[in-house]
Amino acid sequence: MRTRCIFIVNSLAITLLLVNAALILSLPRRYAPLPLLAGACLMTVGLEIDIGVFHFTAIRILIAAGIVRIILRGERLAGEINGLDWLMVAWSAWGLASSYFHKDPSAALVFRLGLVYTNFGIYFLFRVFCESLDDVERLCRITAIVLLIVAIEMLFESMTDYNLFSLLGGISETPTIREGRIRAQGPFDHSILAGTVGAVCLPLFVGIWKQDLKMTVVGVAACITMIITSASAGPIMSAVAGIAALVMWNYRENMRLVRWVVPLGYIGLDMIMKDPAYYIISRIGLVSGSGGYHRAALIESAIQHLDEWWLAGTDYTRHWMPTGVSWSPDHTDITNYYLHMGVVGGLPWMLLFMAILAKGFSFVGVKIDQASDLPDKSRFMLWALGSALFAHAVTAISVSYFDQSSLFIYLNLAAIGSVWSSETS
Repeated sequence: MRTRCIFIVNSLAITLLLVNAALILSLPRRYAPLPLLAGACLMTVGLEIDIGVFHFTAIRILIAAGIVRIILRGERLAGEINGLDWLMVAWSAWGLASSYFHKDPSAALVFRLGLVYTNFGIYFLFRVFCESLDDVERLCRITAIVLLIVAIEMLFESMTDYNLFSLLGGISETPTIREGRIRAQGPFDHSILAGTVGAVCLPLFVGIWKQDLKMTVVGVAACITMIITSASAGPIMSAVAGIAALVMWNYRENMRLVRWVVPLGYIGLDMIMKDPAYYIISRIGLVSGSGGYHRAALIESAIQHLDEWWLAGTDYTRHWMPTGVSWSPDHTDITNYYLHMGVVGGLPWMLLFMAILAKGFSFVGVKIDQASDLPDKSRFMLWALGSALFAHAVTAISVSYFDQSSLFIYLNLAAIGSVWSSETS
């Protein structure tokens, strides 16, 4: 009976995967993001096909289908290759090159090939599928619909203590409980990542409120539901960061002053605090049991051990922190996406990722200044893209994207890159 149940579950997951792959190949370009998003948000990473040493999760298989589609249809990037595209290429190249400096270069290369293929593949596909600001707005509507489904399941999960996505395999039927609260995770590997996806997408849905108020309501409701049911502090702070960035739209003429005030404020905190200024995150505890201290201590430890990882990363971080992780005896829990880049590819990889974020912010700012002839609703949509990216930038301090949730940051960057090239070419 158990074997028969497993067969049925696997058959269902494979059927959903094949349907999404077929849709990627057949749908018009403007709707091609739908099956890619559905594959990321409605399937778990538990579905995996192994080909030799390579592991193809659902999202990686769908990326392959997208690449085949682009080749067959002769589709191309919107506009010319821009600075953001080149930074993504450089980031990918160093990620692979850093493998040489690790104790097992071949194993390191396989791991980095997976990371680069997934993240650059997502960026590349959305750069192709989105050719204009109208396409970006349509992408936001599609995302709202997909996240609504996830939100409904997470609400069910928080009420029944049962994860429906476990039927597809790869995640537990029963969500974790902290301080008496059920932490719904939906199809993601962790509740924090589930809530984070809702938080970072919130600005995108606010950005289309003048174009499509109904979809704004749907998207915002989905995001809030995902944040609340995840019962995690991180997503709340990510949402606050995104909303704060949206509010700054009213003060956009003073952003130069803000860019000076923020670093000066950090320096001031560093001068008056007993601990380094980044320990401020340990004092923010919106949900009981949050791990702010661990995240701050991790930053301090990474700085102390800089000589171990600065060039091309390191294969051992277990001595950085008092606790380790269940999946590896060699590592501690790297709950920081910037430091994750550093551990995998060294300081160059981390700095390249930061440069990618900076270029994204620059594109948004310059484009808004140049697009004075566009209606305010279109310029606000551009601002919303920057606000969502800011939410990602803040989130990366305390969260390391390690499952399909990484799709959303590279989707965001691709949307910015496409609008920049299409509107300026």
